[in-house]
Amino acid sequence: VQLQASGGGLVEPGGSLTLSCATSGRRLRFSVMRWYRQAPGKERELVASIVANGVTNYADSVKGRFTISRDIAKNSLSLQMNSLKSEDTAMYYCNGKSGFEYWGQGTQVTVSS
Repeated sequence: VQLQASGGGLVEPGGSLTLSCATSGRRLRFSVMRWYRQAPGKERELVASIVANGVTNYADSVKGRFTISRDIAKNSLSLQMNSLKSEDTAMYYCNGKSGFEYWGQGTQVTVSS
């Protein structure tokens, strides 16, 4: 099973980006899928999660600005990011849990003018 994150890039403060995470290989049912991020010199932090029944949770720093969603049929994950701030700059990773935890390779988000 492989997770492939995409959609990162350079955006100005206040802008928007949508990250996507596609899965390939053996189809697994993920009980929970998450987005993490890691900024240089900082620990990896949980940004948002979504469980199989659609319940979501967000870090306080992104509440009201980010929206996590998943496509069950495609077994994929998305993160809509609005009102981006410089402090959102980080490498973003998708994660899926199905017994084991599976990680995507990361996609860089840079918020800068």
